[in-house]
Amino acid sequence: MNAATPIRPSFARHRRNDFDVTNTVQVSSTVAVTAAVCELFAAEWPQESLEPIRQALTTFEALFTGRMPGYNGVDTVYHDRQHSLDVMLAMARLLVGHERSVGATEQLGFERAAMGFVLAAFHDAGYIREIGDPIPNGALYTSSHVSRSAKFLEQFLPTIGMESWIPVATQVVHYSGYEVPFSEIDVADPRDHRVGHLLGTADLIAQMSDRCYLEKCRDRLYPEFVLAGTATARTQSGGVHVRYGSGLDLLRHTPNFVATMMRDRLDGQFGAAYRYLEPLFDGENPYLLAIQQHMTFLQRILQTENWRLLRRNPPCFTYDPNPLPSVRQLMLLHLRDLWAKP
Repeated sequence: MNAATPIRPSFARHRRNDFDVTNTVQVSSTVAVTAAVCELFAAEWPQESLEPIRQALTTFEALFTGRMPGYNGVDTVYHDRQHSLDVMLAMARLLVGHERSVGATEQLGFERAAMGFVLAAFHDAGYIREIGDPIPNGALYTSSHVSRSAKFLEQFLPTIGMESWIPVATQVVHYSGYEVPFSEIDVADPRDHRVGHLLGTADLIAQMSDRCYLEKCRDRLYPEFVLAGTATARTQSGGVHVRYGSGLDLLRHTPNFVATMMRDRLDGQFGAAYRYLEPLFDGENPYLLAIQQHMTFLQRILQTENWRLLRRNPPCFTYDPNPLPSVRQLMLLHLRDLWAKP
């Protein structure tokens, strides 16, 4: 496929669980995503060396699979390896689509775009525990994982000759999280903020368009929220505040979450940056279409309470070959300790 021509999505009913929204790229495979991303970058910047992109993906694979010295590998079941690969593919498409949509003075250029892609690759690196960390699962780093990702980027960027981007990258990566208000992200060039808008957009649309998004919210995001103290937490008075009582309860809140993200982030603070996908898809946006389909289906389930319709059981890509039982056990232990009388 020539990356310079529009991508023709396959909207077949039988989209595979670990494939992207076009059903053409296996986003559980670093090899497949590397090929797709390099094809996009080579078409847009044919004179540039793609070695920094390839090195970032090679390092990502080693880090997330537990083959990098000093690290355990990813063990968060929602923010797993497939999620980050899906974000990388969406980010590459947004970066290339952006360059094809704006005038020369607004273009990011190859180096800034490469920096943005590296941010997508490691925006969730902060979930990964180092050897000897005293916590049982990376989900406990939820509230600080973006800052931890920034620290990883400080170490990684010099290895691919991008050390000059450290001050920018360690700020812009916060567009993918909630630790730093966007108004406090300190970069001078408007194009760096634009990279952040693309990053935040890629992170949201990749996960919300995942074919198994609803099942993953119920079965994987909820346990992460429990371990992170987001679902339930002890109050200062010694009681327990319950924000989400179960995976199904989390799904009941999901339509409002998606609507809020669309209004405040995707359409609001990120300036509808998702529109930069349209040059690659002949004016369409398969990510938004998939998200809309998910919400329509979820509303049907909420109206009927027919939860059996959520029957997909997708694979989970962590360094642990069977992570879900371990995470569920940690979740139950956490809830037991939380509800125990002080």
